[in-house]
Amino acid sequence: MLQSLYHYLEQMDSFFWGYIGFFLIFTLGGYLSFKTRFFQIRALPLLLKTLWSSIRHKNNDDRGLHPIKVLFASVGSMVGIGNLVGIVTAVQIGGPGALFWTWIAALGGSLIKYSVVYLGLKYRVENDRGGYDGGPMFFLRQAFSNKYIPTIVCFLLCLYGVEIYQFSVITESIVTNWSIPRYYVVAGLLGMILYAGMGGISRVGKISGYLVPSFIVLYMSMGLWVIFQNLSLMPSLLGQVFVSAFTGQAAIGGFAGSTILLAIQHGMARAAYSADIGIGNDSIIQSESRIVDPALQARLAVCGVFMDNLVCTMSILIVLVTGVWMAPNLSASHMVQTALSQHFPMMDVFIPLFLLILGFTTIIAYFCVGIKCARCLFPKRGRRLYFLYASLILPAFSFLDQSQALLMMSIAGSLLLIINLTGIYRLRKHVEF
Repeated sequence: MLQSLYHYLEQMDSFFWGYIGFFLIFTLGGYLSFKTRFFQIRALPLLLKTLWSSIRHKNNDDRGLHPIKVLFASVGSMVGIGNLVGIVTAVQIGGPGALFWTWIAALGGSLIKYSVVYLGLKYRVENDRGGYDGGPMFFLRQAFSNKYIPTIVCFLLCLYGVEIYQFSVITESIVTNWSIPRYYVVAGLLGMILYAGMGGISRVGKISGYLVPSFIVLYMSMGLWVIFQNLSLMPSLLGQVFVSAFTGQAAIGGFAGSTILLAIQHGMARAAYSADIGIGNDSIIQSESRIVDPALQARLAVCGVFMDNLVCTMSILIVLVTGVWMAPNLSASHMVQTALSQHFPMMDVFIPLFLLILGFTTIIAYFCVGIKCARCLFPKRGRRLYFLYASLILPAFSFLDQSQALLMMSIAGSLLLIINLTGIYRLRKHVEF
C-alpha cells in the first residue's frame, strides 16, 4: 500500500512540474519580465549598487537585522545540497538541455522572488521579540478573502521547514565517506540544528555569513579550473545544451518528445527548489531586515537568486564537461564528487564536508522559518511543538531512501507555489520595481 501511494505521489509530482509548475513560473515570470522591461537585466547596475550600499549600511535601529546578515541567511537557505546534488539530477534525467531551463527559471523566477520578498516586507508586522514577522501568510490576507488560505500556507511552510531531504543526503554522505556510524551522525547533526534554531534568523545569518562566502569562492574556483582544463570542449557542449533543450536528449534513453518534457520539468523544478522561487520561505527570512523600503531588500533577493543559479550552473557544467552525467549506475549524490576527483585529490573527504556545510546552513534557515510559522499557528506552544516535530521527523527520514524525502519536499513546494503565485498575481499592482 505504501509503495502504491509513493508511486501515485511520484506521478502527481511529475505531472505538476512537467505541466503546471513550468506553466506558472514561465507565465508569471514572463509577464513580470515584459511588464518591467526585463528589470532583472536592465537594472543590474542598480542591483549591484544596492548590494554595495547595504554592505556599508550603518543604521543602528534596534528592531530588525542588518540587511546583509539577512541576505547571508537567505543565500544560506538557497545555496545548499540542491546546488550540488539536486540540480544534477535534472541533467541525469533530462539531459544537457535541463541547464537551459534552469537559466529560464532563474531569469523569470528572479522577479517572482522580488515580488514575494517585496510583499513580505510591505505587509510585515512587528513582533514582541524586537523583530518583524512577514511572508506569505501575511500578504496573502490581502490577496484572498478566504481566511483559511494563509493558514494552509503557514502549515505547509511548517512541513517544508524541516528539510528532510538535505538532512538525509548529509547523513548518507558522511556515513559512506567517513565510515561514522549512522546513529552518531544523526544525533550530532540534529543537535547542531536545534542549537542554531534556538538563536533564530540572527544566529543563522551569522553562521551563514562565515561559511557560505568561503564555500562559493572555493567551489567556483575549483569549477573554473575543471572548465579551463576542458576548455576546448565548451563550445560544442554549450551548443549541445541549447539544441537538446528543444529537441531532447536524455542520459537514460527515451523518445525525443518525452525527454524535452523531462528537461523542462527537472530543470525548472530543481532551479525553483534551489532558489526558493515562489515557495515563500525566503520572504519570511528577508522580512526580518531593518530596511524600511521593501524595494531595497527585494533587490538584494534578486542578487541572491543569481548567486544561487551561478553555483547551480557550475555544478551542471562540471558533470557535463567531464562526461560524468552519462556514467551508468552513478547516483546524483556522487556525480560532482566523481567529476572533481578527476582533477583534485581527497574529494571523498572534501565533498562530504561541502555537503555538511551547505546542507547545514540550508537546514537551519528552513528550520527557523518553520519555527516562525509554528508560532504563527500556535503562539504559545508552537515553538516547543516544532522542536519536537523536527527531532522526530529528521532522524526518521535519514533511514529512508533520499528520493522519498525529496518527493515530500517537492509536493509541499508545488502546493505552496500554486497558492503564492496566484497571490502574487492578484497583488501585482502592489509591487513597485
